[in-house]
Amino acid sequence: MLKIYLARHGQNEDNANGILNGHRDLPLTELGRRQAQNLADGIKEVGLSFDVIYASPLSRAYDTAVVVTNTLALSKPEVLPSIIERDFGIMTGKPAADIEKYCGPEVVKTNTITYFLSPEGAETFPVLFERARQALADIHAKHSDGSALLVTHGDIGKMLYAAYYDVPWMNVLSMFHFGNSELLLLAQDSSVGDAHVIHIEQFNH
Repeated sequence: MLKIYLARHGQNEDNANGILNGHRDLPLTELGRRQAQNLADGIKEVGLSFDVIYASPLSRAYDTAVVVTNTLALSKPEVLPSIIERDFGIMTGKPAADIEKYCGPEVVKTNTITYFLSPEGAETFPVLFERARQALADIHAKHSDGSALLVTHGDIGKMLYAAYYDVPWMNVLSMFHFGNSELLLLAQDSSVGDAHVIHIEQFNH
């Protein structure tokens, strides 16, 4: 059985400034680097190791993955383009506070995040869900057992979770918060409600 772990990147400059990043590629903040180290230390503390570490091509995810590989003395991360963040379309670079202004009423509001559904040029969640399902199929085709870590992003991370556990994408948006440098588990012997392996204190976005 292959166990797949999902980690979200540490805080980057857009996160800190309340900006919707999507495919924008600003670097980790000082806090983000500390969060990445906290993630790596937490993984080491609970005794996890990985046969392979895949990272999104965006620097905030790849650099977070490098902190993990350095801390665990593992091989460098492999870039996996299919786990890049959702394309935010015309919302890329806009303030998160303006989501309802630009996208209402087609939004989903949770306790922590407001998700936009279909602004011009953005990947919709059904499309993102299918991308996530294909990414998981590709990973399972390469690895039949062991453990893999995917260092990824908030929206695509939620869809990877939804696709693995076959949960409707809409439900997963409000099921839990997937914060910076937190770690989730996708495994046959792990139930849907037991997602988090590591929680990281969230200072900002």
